[in-house]
Amino acid sequence: MENETGSRNFIEQIIDQDIAEGHCPVVRTRFPPEPNGYLHIGHAKSILLNYGLAQQYGGKFNMRFDDTNPTKEKVEFVESIKEDIKWLGADWEDRLFFASDYFEQMYEAAGKLIRKGKAYVCDLTPEEIREYRGTLTEPGKDSPYRNRSIEENLALFEDMRKGKYKDGEKVLRAKIDMASPNMNMRDPIIYRVAHMTHHNTGDKWCIYPMYDFAHPIEDAIEGITHSICTLEFEDHRPLYDWVVRELEYENPPKQIEFAKLYLTNVVTGKRYIKKLVEEGIVDGWDDPRLVSIAALRRRGFTPESIQRFVELCGVSKSNSSADYAMLEYCIREDLKLKRPRMMAVLDPIKLIIDNYPEGEVEYLDADNNLENEALGKRKIPFCRELYIEREDFMEVPPKKYFRLFPGNEVRLMHAYFVKCESITKDENGNVIEVHCTYDPETKAGSGFTGRKVKGTIHWVPAPFAVPAQVRLYENIVDEELGVYNEDGSLNLNPNSLTILEHCYVEPALAEAKAYDSFQFVRQGFFCGDARDLKPGKLVFNRIVSLKSSYKLPSAN
Repeated sequence: MENETGSRNFIEQIIDQDIAEGHCPVVRTRFPPEPNGYLHIGHAKSILLNYGLAQQYGGKFNMRFDDTNPTKEKVEFVESIKEDIKWLGADWEDRLFFASDYFEQMYEAAGKLIRKGKAYVCDLTPEEIREYRGTLTEPGKDSPYRNRSIEENLALFEDMRKGKYKDGEKVLRAKIDMASPNMNMRDPIIYRVAHMTHHNTGDKWCIYPMYDFAHPIEDAIEGITHSICTLEFEDHRPLYDWVVRELEYENPPKQIEFAKLYLTNVVTGKRYIKKLVEEGIVDGWDDPRLVSIAALRRRGFTPESIQRFVELCGVSKSNSSADYAMLEYCIREDLKLKRPRMMAVLDPIKLIIDNYPEGEVEYLDADNNLENEALGKRKIPFCRELYIEREDFMEVPPKKYFRLFPGNEVRLMHAYFVKCESITKDENGNVIEVHCTYDPETKAGSGFTGRKVKGTIHWVPAPFAVPAQVRLYENIVDEELGVYNEDGSLNLNPNSLTILEHCYVEPALAEAKAYDSFQFVRQGFFCGDARDLKPGKLVFNRIVSLKSSYKLPSAN
């Protein structure tokens, strides 16, 4: 986890010191998501950071679901999170845990606090608790139930567990300091009544621990040495430390906060994504226009590209935003030497070589990737009728247009020179066929050194071309106007998805499978869609265009 300059980030420095002082013979980290939605690109930073540190120090990495809030959690989210983390390359081995596995221990821990005089059952309503808490400039005041006896509190807490009270009727609160300058220390709620069915424990419990109470206990039970979380938990650290101290855990875990990964002009909020899904604006949490990890995977991003992106973002204590263009840079860099460069025509027009023998087919050699010979070559059938891109022909071209127009000659990639002789139009005046002649002396690879042409265009052989649907994506929000409107709604981009139904790809792509990715010459990098690509129906998502003005920031 060293950064680009080779220096140690602040978390590594803390761990180095803890090891040197003998505080942690084995480093143990964890990733603890709440299963209330799909993970997004920001979570990837936490996953890779925690896993990377465990690997770097020869330690252990735990996967744990913080499932203490049954109102929002689903098995669907549990399974999606597990799939995402495995895909990113973080291996929890046999250490998959659920906070709900520890509910009995948490209940006992709460009882211990009551017996120590450090927790009490409170009957105030949620509104009254807020009122009693005070403000940032004024201390809170004690609950009238704060001085109940230990025996009464134990009995009431047992009754809470037995289901004798309605939701919200009673809570268990830690007894700390109602005058603390830290609002989180003003007798926080640590248990509440909630008659809800839990995805893991069913109806066994009708009381559930609060996150700030449960999390340090989970870490302590699992022997986590460094509880690494994002900056919004910095003000919660005194409570975290209070819990593990009052419960007298040996070798208590240490909470360390780092800055979140923010990405410009994207939607990561679960509330907003849930609304987009429910309103049918996107086709699920894995819609390729989103930046959930599942969506990035479906679009065609690779684990390596996300690992590189997180590495470039670095680890710090200061919040900052990364440009989405940097994520695109990472996927281009990852794919450009790994994937074959194939020909696909997205807006076809027919090209007919009038002097090429009818019925004849020859197979031309093509490098799969000129920058990586290890990817080898393939054969492409060439014949009299081809498809080319409509934009590669103009009847009346502007200056410096070097593709096909009447009387001009270009090279067909991997093939021959062709010269435009005439065109055919439909009844509406649209060009539907471009008629050319070819020069058989100009075959690619033949060593022809005669005249030169300025333009090279790609093509697919019409009789062998494979139909495909191609999806082109833009940001789901309007980048110029910003992500959010004044009323808090999303400022959606109406052009975020363009579906091209009548595309053709070369026959070598006929057997493409979900997640297979390719560079389509001059078009970008594309990936077989994981949901809709089926045998006999090719569907490709554009991962990213070929070029960008993005420049990697200097390391200096």
